[in-house]
Amino acid sequence: MIYGHNPRTGETVGSALPETDRAGVDMVVSAAAAAGAAWRATPAAERAEALEAVADALTAKVDELWQTADSETALGEVRLRGEVARTAGQFRLFAQVIRDGGYLDAIVDHADPSATPPRPDVRRMKQPLAGVVAVFAASNFPFAFSVAGGDTASALAAGCAVVVKAHPGHPNTSEQVARIVRKALPYPDLLGLVQGMQAGADLVQHPGVVAAGFTGSVPGGKAIQGLIDQREVPIPFFGELGSVNPVVVLPSAPMAEVATGFATSLTMGVGQFCTNPGLMFVPEDDELRKALAAAVEGTTGGPMLGERIRDGYLGGLQRLGELPVLAEGKAGEGSLAVTPTVFTTDLDSFAAKLPGINEECFGPASIVVTYREVSDLRAVLERLEGSLTATVHATDPSEAGEVAEVLGRKAGRLIWNGWPTGVAVCWAMHHGGPWPASTSAAHTSVGATAIDRWLVPTAYQDWPGELLPEELRDDNPLGVPRRVDGALGR
Repeated sequence: MIYGHNPRTGETVGSALPETDRAGVDMVVSAAAAAGAAWRATPAAERAEALEAVADALTAKVDELWQTADSETALGEVRLRGEVARTAGQFRLFAQVIRDGGYLDAIVDHADPSATPPRPDVRRMKQPLAGVVAVFAASNFPFAFSVAGGDTASALAAGCAVVVKAHPGHPNTSEQVARIVRKALPYPDLLGLVQGMQAGADLVQHPGVVAAGFTGSVPGGKAIQGLIDQREVPIPFFGELGSVNPVVVLPSAPMAEVATGFATSLTMGVGQFCTNPGLMFVPEDDELRKALAAAVEGTTGGPMLGERIRDGYLGGLQRLGELPVLAEGKAGEGSLAVTPTVFTTDLDSFAAKLPGINEECFGPASIVVTYREVSDLRAVLERLEGSLTATVHATDPSEAGEVAEVLGRKAGRLIWNGWPTGVAVCWAMHHGGPWPASTSAAHTSVGATAIDRWLVPTAYQDWPGELLPEELRDDNPLGVPRRVDGALGR
């Protein structure tokens, strides 16, 4: 049986939930596949209405949802209400995406008999994957990256059915969200839910599953990839894994603002964000070091989401323990509470310990690396692994040219005079990056283009007009954006 636990008290909360056995996984996936066949044939306008109905249903139940989630995560009312709103917003965004139609990348090249050799009529567009998408829920976002998170919303928008492997950190929240979403969908079996570690393995190896999405740790992502490698038919795996999110502070930056902003970003949500600033390069400046130390010492920790995450954080602190401690915050309350900790070292010493020192320590921990000259940074930045984000603080853009060029190859999102925590859900967002930030740097798990993961292109050569998808017919009855004979338009 699976039980929820309160991170503040350690007490069991909610109902005992049975683990899903292999037969149960097969039943859920088979039901989702059957519903998915009808869903793929549903016009985009109707799918958009269904997505908006899900958003409305989640918003209507926010009073119940945040309380259940808080009992299992201790993330608090303000954070959880905001996360429900973000989750609903993701469904509304994808309703806009599929109404617009541009995500299909529809292309029409008419036949050209005068070409050498003569060119046939070729038309191309993206189609939903024919099967079930497996989604592995994340621990740190019980709504926005879980059962009704961005993976689920984007896959449903694409036209796919989804089966979610619930996270053990919030099993009752997962069940509650799944019930709400199912009631809002025209085919309730479009969203399946399984519980238990073995159920996750059975899910990703099920022949009805055609792709998988994951948000979690590098070891967790590697374990899922290993299971996929054992399949007779391989499937794409889109994982968001580890990220240290380097921050480079240049000499022209407003140092007092940097210090307070860093401490706030570091400790937000007890540091349990994939975009936490785990590494910061700063000029050798005693006043800045004092300001950073004072800002961190003014912070307070709190309970982490579970014992495994707490133990992982403590293990990370032990790994970094050979470095001098710049500052510590105050200890939080509860058995799972941790203390914000910032280490420091100089650039040469940091470089000597690469790559091991660059491993993510998930939680409110960071390394502040001091440098003498901006020109010294490039060689070290070149050796960093991939991250979801990279940030530059400066008031003089000319100061950042060389640094920005390197960071542009190391991260999926570049930030100027801001902080990486907080990922806007919008058309332009890219939440991915080179390994180990993600398994596919070309794809995002946040924003409108997250839908691309669950689509595949099909080309139609000299195909009868009456058999073409409406999006590729000459009269373009749906008015989707298309590139026709090289020209983009509607």
